[in-house]
Amino acid sequence: MQNGLRKIFDKAFSRYVRSGFIFALDIFLSFLSALLIVFGAQYLMAVPMGGRFNLVFLVSTTILSGLMFWVFKSYRIIIRHSSLSDIFHYGVAVLSATVLEAIVLLAFGLWRPTTWVLLIAFAILSVFLLVFCRVIMVRAYEEMQRRFRVNRKALARVLIYGTNDKAIALETRLRNSKHYEVVGYLTDVSSENHLTTHNLPAYKFKSTEELDRIFSEQNVSGIIFARDTDIRAEAQRLIPFATDHKLRLLVAPTIDDFANVTAQSVRNINVEDLLGRDEIAISMDKIKERFSGKVVMVTGAAGSIGSELCRQLARIGVKKLILYDNAETPMHNLRLEFDDKFPQLNYVPVIGDVRQKPRLDYVFRTWHPEIVFHAAAYKHVPLMEDNPCEAVLVNLVGSRQVADMCIEYGTEMMVMISTDKAVNPTNIMGCTKRLAEIYVQSIDNPKTKFVTTRFGNVLGSNGSVIPRFREQIENGGPVTVTHPDITRFFMTIPEACRLVMEAATLSNGKDIFVFDMGEPVKIDNLARRMIQLAGLEPDKDIKIVYSGLRPGEKLYEEVLSDKENTTPTSHDRIRIAKVRQYSYEDACRFSSELEVLSREVRIPEMVQMMKEVVPEFVSKNSKFEMYDKK
Repeated sequence: MQNGLRKIFDKAFSRYVRSGFIFALDIFLSFLSALLIVFGAQYLMAVPMGGRFNLVFLVSTTILSGLMFWVFKSYRIIIRHSSLSDIFHYGVAVLSATVLEAIVLLAFGLWRPTTWVLLIAFAILSVFLLVFCRVIMVRAYEEMQRRFRVNRKALARVLIYGTNDKAIALETRLRNSKHYEVVGYLTDVSSENHLTTHNLPAYKFKSTEELDRIFSEQNVSGIIFARDTDIRAEAQRLIPFATDHKLRLLVAPTIDDFANVTAQSVRNINVEDLLGRDEIAISMDKIKERFSGKVVMVTGAAGSIGSELCRQLARIGVKKLILYDNAETPMHNLRLEFDDKFPQLNYVPVIGDVRQKPRLDYVFRTWHPEIVFHAAAYKHVPLMEDNPCEAVLVNLVGSRQVADMCIEYGTEMMVMISTDKAVNPTNIMGCTKRLAEIYVQSIDNPKTKFVTTRFGNVLGSNGSVIPRFREQIENGGPVTVTHPDITRFFMTIPEACRLVMEAATLSNGKDIFVFDMGEPVKIDNLARRMIQLAGLEPDKDIKIVYSGLRPGEKLYEEVLSDKENTTPTSHDRIRIAKVRQYSYEDACRFSSELEVLSREVRIPEMVQMMKEVVPEFVSKNSKFEMYDKK
């Protein structure tokens, strides 16, 4: 029976209700409107118009309305896509028919003093019936689609977390989904108990026992979150319960216009959703005021941080954006993305290396950037332990050359992106970044401000631990963790980039900005949580193997926002690091000597000099420990 009804429904409504049927229905509604007007005039208003007037009025309004519906094609509008803007088409058609009807009545000598009242009433009533009928048909279409077209046995029964505006909007978008059947809302807010929204109940819970009862009674297989903040709020209660009971965890995309959410855009919850914290509030108005109308250059523009920085700059109205990177394929991909997403943006993709001073000079000489964000760097700790000379050439010498170009061409500001590994460095990479900080800070130039920002590990960046774990899980394991006690601080890529831009609005020059990154994350717990979110069990379905600390790696990263080592700013979550000051002459000397040593690949002498310049650089788990002072 249901299959037969579904076939009938598909034939009649698969794309739109047949236009011939709509045309005939519209004509009937016009006739009905005319009939009601005539009836009302004669019996309710006691204004008899005469039999001849009534006949001409009924026949002519029906014919003229049908003619206008055909002329303006109002019957071709797809019923399920009808909107308020379509009222204009109906109104124009009815108004045209009304004007023609007045001409017909005049021609037949049937005009009466009250005729214009009847014509206005006819027009209003016709439009009302046309719109009302379409609203009813849209609702009927949705209900028929829900009942007959969707195989309800194949739907995943889910609860939406919360009853806020975004949760309700999400339920609306998923109502006719071919993937999910929303059976209610899940909330732990007492005031929302027994609340119903869109005829769906809201289930309150305060304990895992209540959760177990709710999911058992409703036969629910998953939970959908509408807001990232709700995910983090339930990281210690609802999320573990769901993973233990093999429930699907889903999240709607983070977008400004929530009406764009579809069933296909709902994704599984990732570990990044759980690791985040409430993002630091950033003054975007100040950022726009600072960079709008400026020529801005980003080095390392095709990298994880650099590319997101470029995206955010593209949205705030910079005059010209110069993308500088030596990676051809990532730059090509970024160019395709910008052509698609920012067609009005004035930008220049430049293939270049910060180690090549002539290439840098050409870019500065040609476009004269007013603001420079320096994100180009080698960042992978174990790799730089094996290639220390290249780390020096890119991270130190490259940074020095970018800074020198800024001075030579009168750039207003250079913002250098550094790392938490520059604090008491235990590896080559961290030390080279600290050396770059020292050089940039030592510059005293009245025309150019030099700002440095430090932050920790970035979620989802190229080569970071989360993509690596995800790949290992997809391949069936094992997941490799270097040490069971190793911890790291994390932040999101967009937040890191906003921090960089915020620093530029706060600085008076030569500052190193750090910020409160929340609590450190234990990498072993991170790996286990990722396995659970994949619907698997750690140590059973996917094994975890401890591979040992890598060269230059330490168990715990430094706390960037320690009050003993920082001073406050006007932003309560952003602070300025206290660091040893170096003279510009000393910075020029050691950077030049280290450049010579690195180009000549004289590694022992180079590492020894690095440790002399940065005495807090003490190698850990590295072949360079022999050069540490005992």
